[in-house]
Amino acid sequence: MQPNIKWLDDPRVFRVGQLDAHSDHFYYDNEEDCAANRQSLCQSLDGMWQFAYSVNAKERPANFYEEGFDASAFDKIKVPCHIEMAGYDKIHYINTMYPWEGKIYRRPAFSGMPGERMEGQFSEADYNPVGSYLCRFDLDEKLRGKRVTVRFEGVEQAMFVWLNGTFLGYAEDTFTPSEFDLTDAIRETGNVLAVEVHKRSTAAYLEDQDFFRFFGIFRSVSLLAKPDAHVEDLWVKPDVCLKTLAGKVSVDLKLSGCAKTVQVRVAEGGSVLAETTAEAAQALSVSLDMPKAVKLWHNHHPNMYTLEVRLYDEGGNLLEIVPQPFGFRRIEMVDKIMMFNGERLVINGVNRHEWSARGGRVITDADEIWDIACMKRNHINAVRTCHYPDRLSFYRRCDEAGIYMMSETNLETHGSWQKAGMIEPSWNVPGSLEAWEAVVLDRAKTNFETFKNHVSILFWSLGNESFAGEVLVKMHNFFKQTDPSRLVHYEGVFNNPVYKDRISDMESHMYTPPHKIKEYLDNDPPKPFILCEYMHDMGNSLGGLKSYYDLVDTYPMMQGGYIWDYIDQAIMVKDEVTGRDVIRYGGDFDDRPADYEFSGNGIVFADRTEKPAIQEVKYYYGLHD
Repeated sequence: MQPNIKWLDDPRVFRVGQLDAHSDHFYYDNEEDCAANRQSLCQSLDGMWQFAYSVNAKERPANFYEEGFDASAFDKIKVPCHIEMAGYDKIHYINTMYPWEGKIYRRPAFSGMPGERMEGQFSEADYNPVGSYLCRFDLDEKLRGKRVTVRFEGVEQAMFVWLNGTFLGYAEDTFTPSEFDLTDAIRETGNVLAVEVHKRSTAAYLEDQDFFRFFGIFRSVSLLAKPDAHVEDLWVKPDVCLKTLAGKVSVDLKLSGCAKTVQVRVAEGGSVLAETTAEAAQALSVSLDMPKAVKLWHNHHPNMYTLEVRLYDEGGNLLEIVPQPFGFRRIEMVDKIMMFNGERLVINGVNRHEWSARGGRVITDADEIWDIACMKRNHINAVRTCHYPDRLSFYRRCDEAGIYMMSETNLETHGSWQKAGMIEPSWNVPGSLEAWEAVVLDRAKTNFETFKNHVSILFWSLGNESFAGEVLVKMHNFFKQTDPSRLVHYEGVFNNPVYKDRISDMESHMYTPPHKIKEYLDNDPPKPFILCEYMHDMGNSLGGLKSYYDLVDTYPMMQGGYIWDYIDQAIMVKDEVTGRDVIRYGGDFDDRPADYEFSGNGIVFADRTEKPAIQEVKYYYGLHD
């Protein structure tokens, strides 16, 4: 398998050599590590890497991955970090337009438009920066002699990967993990991991979110060793009778290696409640009945259980332990109302970009912990992960805190159907274009496969502001058929209503005024109503929240919404004159085209200081908590 720079230009090529997406479970090969939650089979590669910046592919050091390559002229860069935040390239904020508009004429490949040429659109561009990364490492003792993979949790936007001169693969989809098998190329010492990151590829048409446009390795990179027998994937499927609280839990397992038997048990705290043993197989399903009434998971009492999988060899020796937290809850549609655990659901939500004033979308555990605490004290019970999957750790934290999640697929094609503020989808992607179908469905599948075990996820979202066509219908059908235990959301069908009966379980709008919502609710609507974005919190905003919550009180089918948005996207820099730390927005970095301070619409400032507007949120959300 040889890499091809032309993959950047072809939407049909987006996953080469990658391992299949799978559940984000932890695993251990002994009791002690499991009890201590010690990830001894995981080796972090975060830190300082060698790095070279090139303005385009033609000027990159094309053979930098070869063994013996002289990288003495390379710089150093921290991983994770946006390349722009390390002082290279230009910081750029833009909302709906593609970042090259007004500078370069481009149209999506296979769209049938002039300028759609496939080959060379990105691979031969005069401006399409490249980051060439080298990481030198020795394998930790605990990982030696085992199957080893490398996991990139987030790389923007397209990357080629080599180990010790051997090409491993190619990946896009910025915000979900990309994993490659290193086993055949890895050594105990003296390894060189090479990663070539391109700022733009055809994936840029699918990632036109309202945010700063960065590139580089911006989430953690880890080596993962697999025991002799390994749970490659698991899906825990709890079920509960709301009348009797009788619970049942089943688990689908995919195994590799030499396990002879599989033990599955359910525990609460340190007490084992139920267990069973089965003969190991490559794929198997196991079910357990709970011996007593279960405790439901919800916002105020996020009760959690643990399903534990243990793999044993023929001699009864323990090979692997997988503890998977889960909860019992039910989200369903009853008489056109979204019901959660048998009661009408009211969403007191926010849209949340991952953001740090000093790191951009490189955030820390401390940032996540602060965000969860801020939501809880202000009666925010729901988060929409706008408009991409978040860090793996955030889903676990929402499980533990009782935050209801709308897990959004990494998709926004705003600039392909809205031009100059008008709906004009002449070259919309993905639309109904066959060449764009596989890549979009892959993003939906990866979102599902990675996060399917998280009790906090009530809704799968197809993405944001991507109009509607047959490809979105297939996304919707994938989620409905694969996971009927959750509801499916999409707002963009509002702009192409011919698809309204085929996409989304709820009527979802943005910024619709209260009188228009009332008009919808007064006319025997087919679906309940939510606002996936509302109360645009820019400047002295949020004073009209009562008008919306009057509707929540009056109409059972009005079920709340998600404020736009949670945190300002702005960057802390040193003022050139005073030397003081100052916050700067789009346009302050000589970036054009720009949407200036339009990203400053959070209920907390970029430095995580709460704004006065959050008092309004706390009051009205508190009345419906």
